[in-house]
Amino acid sequence: MGLVGEKEAASPGVDFLEWLGPDTSAVVFALLRDPADIARASVVSRSWRTIVLATHFSKIQCLRICPDVANFTRIEQVTSANHSNSNGELAESSAATAAAWEIHERDHMVYTHLTHTLLSPRTSQNCIAGCIGASSTDNFPEETIENTLDPWEVVDLEPSYWSSGGHADPDVPEYLVYRLCSDLCLINEIRVQPFRAFFQAGHPIFSAQYVRFRLGYPKTPLQPEDLVSDENEGKLIADNNYIWTYTSPEFPMLQENVLQSFELPRSVLCIGGVVKVELLGRVQKQQADDLYYICVTHVQILGTPLSSEFGAAASISDLVLKYCSAPVHSSCSKLSGSRSKWRNFEARLWREVTGQGIGLNQELLGRLLGPSLQFLVDDDDEMKDASPT
Repeated sequence: MGLVGEKEAASPGVDFLEWLGPDTSAVVFALLRDPADIARASVVSRSWRTIVLATHFSKIQCLRICPDVANFTRIEQVTSANHSNSNGELAESSAATAAAWEIHERDHMVYTHLTHTLLSPRTSQNCIAGCIGASSTDNFPEETIENTLDPWEVVDLEPSYWSSGGHADPDVPEYLVYRLCSDLCLINEIRVQPFRAFFQAGHPIFSAQYVRFRLGYPKTPLQPEDLVSDENEGKLIADNNYIWTYTSPEFPMLQENVLQSFELPRSVLCIGGVVKVELLGRVQKQQADDLYYICVTHVQILGTPLSSEFGAAASISDLVLKYCSAPVHSSCSKLSGSRSKWRNFEARLWREVTGQGIGLNQELLGRLLGPSLQFLVDDDDEMKDASPT
């Protein structure tokens, strides 16, 4: 840098990112591992905020903490005034730059808040709200899946359990499908207790050999009539009604009449509020008919429902992260308002960050961010004209 450049760099109010350039600046920001640091950096100056928003660092940080967030195809924000703002519904703007900037501002805010929510201290609770159905039931409604919601083996002097239909083949699986109390629950543990038939000779235990869990969402919204009731055995139990976003490893079950705990390898965000408990392999025959059965006394799905500000809206081809918030006060967006003296640098930085073949060193950022994460720049973020109109 020459003498003039040194004087300019030393002058008050000059942002050093303008001299670092987008490539080096992105590397510096990629070294920030604490999401709070990214949030703080985004309010230091306009150029800092530009690079944080343009390079999706808030989303990258959120994905580091919870990879399941990658299942969302877009974000939809609904304010308390019932004003919806989504990628495909942004109000018409005279400037493409302003429209793209508004989307990035919204995404940054939502992902930052979601990250804070995911990292907040939490206490696990049983998240089951109801039963969708079972793959089979031997005697309905006496042996309904709803019996698994009660922790007691005996209720009103009657045994309380779910029983599958009998089968000659011990390899035929069974499954139980549950509805959670929220569309977004962070699940870390599932507990299953096999049933001991104390009314049969030898008190046999009708356990499965293995258990596996799937988490996901229905392709169409569930209605109250879709859940199990005394008159309804379950209408939406088939796999083609759901999209599963997570499948656990197989866990061996003990042939014991105890509430057995199965901890997931990591806390998993159940998007859509549906959990399928797969019971694999039959162990015990019933003497009366010489067929294999699986019976379960109690099931718990332990986790934490996310704040009611977050929700999910799903369809066959779309999974929307919904965020409900109060309208943003004008003072909260002052950094994204008028460009003044920063407009030229922001426009140039944005073009370099989002342009094809220009700017950010993808290989270097890949090493910094980890092999499982890619540097995210959406195709629709490229701007035809970044200059102010």
